[in-house]
Amino acid sequence: MLGCESPELSVLFVNSAKMKELNTRYRGIERSTDVLSFPLSEGGPASCNGPLGDVVICVPKARKQAVEYGVTFHDELLRLLVHGLLHLLGFDHERNAYQRRRMEKKEREILNALSTVA
Repeated sequence: MLGCESPELSVLFVNSAKMKELNTRYRGIERSTDVLSFPLSEGGPASCNGPLGDVVICVPKARKQAVEYGVTFHDELLRLLVHGLLHLLGFDHERNAYQRRRMEKKEREILNALSTVA
């Protein structure tokens, strides 16, 4: 589905204050966010085999969004993890509308595949 044989990533769960600090430091945006991704290679992944980078998830934001979206906390964490992973693989929904649709489609595809496994 992703063309990866042995991807690796680190996942860090943080509170809102830490996420705001990271978002401010690395993106220049002074607020918390739900998920951040930090690829190990500059300019996107050279390959999706081996270490890809870090995904940081804000737990309080995930809890709030789960309620807002009417999903379980587990499902929202999984969605954020997949979203962060796609960023590590070079997907970028902020680039333009086409890239946003492309990323959303791949996110749904992965989440649907995972739901049939669980």
